[in-house]
Amino acid sequence: MAQPAKNTICLWYNGDAESAARFYAATFPDSHVGAVHRAPGDYPAGKQGEVLTVEITVLGMACLGLNGGPGRPHSEAFSFQVATVDQAETDRYWNAIVGSGGQASACGWCKDKWGVSWQITPIALTQAYTSPDRAAAQRAFNAMMGMQKIDIATIEAAVRG
Repeated sequence: MAQPAKNTICLWYNGDAESAARFYAATFPDSHVGAVHRAPGDYPAGKQGEVLTVEITVLGMACLGLNGGPGRPHSEAFSFQVATVDQAETDRYWNAIVGSGGQASACGWCKDKWGVSWQITPIALTQAYTSPDRAAAQRAFNAMMGMQKIDIATIEAAVRG
């Protein structure tokens, strides 16, 4: 038996942890579904034999999907922040999440259909708003504030002034 990761992010789902895990594994590189564990007995959110937990690696990070039942919705207090290298990668992840029953939000944030928050953040954006040229950083930040999915060309134009 493999030694479990010392620190694992546990994500609470209402019965669909396995479908979420399979979506993440199909969408993001360095992601895969590990063991699927079934409940050895009945529990408040399910019955014996139903999926209880799913081991998942998301972008190299150990996670556990727990079918804990209703009443514990995800919030923006936790999000995956995905650094993207170009517009094509930004579009691919954003469109996969939003286009599969998710929801667009502001400034590069979106939620998947299970309510988990994602920040699809181009490296160019992070470099722009952390620039030592504070005027350029402010212009990039202001441009970002009007966006849902980040448009790198618009950010770069804002930096140039």
